[in-house]
Amino acid sequence: MAKTFTRAEVAKHNTEDSVWFIVDSKVYDVTDFVDAHPGGESVLRQVAGQDATVAFYNLHRHEVLAKYEEDLCVGTVENEKPQVLTPKPGDLSTVPYAEPLWLTPAYKSPYYNESHRRLQKAMRVFTDTYVTPEAQARELDGKYISKELVERMSKKGLLHMRLGPGKHLHGVELMDGAVKGEEFDYFHDMITAQESVRANARGFQDGSLAGMIIGLPCVMNYMKDQKRRKSIMDEVFSGKKYMCLAITEAFAGSDVAGLRTTATKTPDGKHYIVNGTKKWITNGVFCDYFITGVKTDKGLSVLIIERGEGVETKPIKTSYSPAAGTAYITFDNVKVPVENLLGEENKGIYVILSNFNHERWTMACATIRQCRTIVEECLKWSHQRLVFGKRLIEQPVVRQKLAKMIALVEANQSWLETITYQMCNMPYKQQAQYLGGPIGLLKMSVTRAAHEVADEAVQIFGGRGLTQSGMGRVVEMFHRTYKFDAILGGSEEVLADLGVRQAMRQMPNAKL
Repeated sequence: MAKTFTRAEVAKHNTEDSVWFIVDSKVYDVTDFVDAHPGGESVLRQVAGQDATVAFYNLHRHEVLAKYEEDLCVGTVENEKPQVLTPKPGDLSTVPYAEPLWLTPAYKSPYYNESHRRLQKAMRVFTDTYVTPEAQARELDGKYISKELVERMSKKGLLHMRLGPGKHLHGVELMDGAVKGEEFDYFHDMITAQESVRANARGFQDGSLAGMIIGLPCVMNYMKDQKRRKSIMDEVFSGKKYMCLAITEAFAGSDVAGLRTTATKTPDGKHYIVNGTKKWITNGVFCDYFITGVKTDKGLSVLIIERGEGVETKPIKTSYSPAAGTAYITFDNVKVPVENLLGEENKGIYVILSNFNHERWTMACATIRQCRTIVEECLKWSHQRLVFGKRLIEQPVVRQKLAKMIALVEANQSWLETITYQMCNMPYKQQAQYLGGPIGLLKMSVTRAAHEVADEAVQIFGGRGLTQSGMGRVVEMFHRTYKFDAILGGSEEVLADLGVRQAMRQMPNAKL
């Protein structure tokens, strides 16, 4: 049975040999911890014998208590109960706007059924329990995702789900039966994307096999040898082999037609000889298969190239963690069987474009969820941070910033759900025809919102928002990395232009 103490008893422990204090009605004995305290001994001695709840939450995240509670907590205050919420794996946040409206009590949505709610719960438990601890560790040390986590994701069907709805899900057990593969729709896909990024580790987020999401569909939809196609899919879905999409070069980003990597056929017509370089390739450092855009004699083609002789990868240091495995790739006289051609020779642009809508939509899902997390961080901080004797939330200028952030998140989530509903009710051909522009505009809108959210969040957090540890670590990470989504998958300017040009094609002869 836990011990209880009166406040008067705790107050006696303010000596050189005994340092106790109270945080949220729990009593902590830090006598043997004062020398090890990262903030110095004097900070703890200043609150010895006192209720340090306000002082603690002005300096520390709640997770710090959980880290040390088992070793330092000696009991509770008599007739008092802790008031601060300690979330458990899978819990929904009760902070306003911390969850999308469909997950908020009292609100209704026509888009979601019980299978969506089961999947959301299963995904959150999985992410909180297994993904977040590894993500935070790898974000710091730069190591790549562990085989253990990849295998766990594979067994849960998570690798399959991340490619969206399709026959590849049929017969696969998804998150212990939360949803049947045959019923998996784009709202399930959205839930998978949004729950996965709650680990708040942008480099690890891409490092957790993002290359597979954009690379494997090219094999699934365009590899002619069905036996080889199934073999590669099985290798990748099982986590035994990793894959990346190698399109971008130093010479060509959004301008895919400007690629300079070449693939020249051998005189006997049985192989291509590939020469060239690729840059900023996600997962390229550790992947086994490279879905590679190349120039052939009359146009653009796509080859699947296996790691081997003539293939060299080097890490590129970017703004986010090396855990992403971002690579510079060199192909030096790489011999590739002609059977590794995906789609038709000189018509590779169709292979590359085929997955752009889903890739951009997935990025929009993730960025909106990350923005929402920042809103939650700012709401919590502004309620606990004391400045000039007042909580931050009591300052009108801070409330204005929060209002702007909330409005941006909710508006973009609503637009996302509208487009997702269209995706659920359009065959692929119609999606390609009607949704390229709207999805491009959505992604542009979302990343512009992220710019505003990141900026306002740093202003609210001050210096902590520029510090990679402590109270502002989530905000600092977001502010440092949100630009990845404004560039990858098509820059804001290119996608904005795409959206307007698609509208121009449908413009009637209307006059003012």
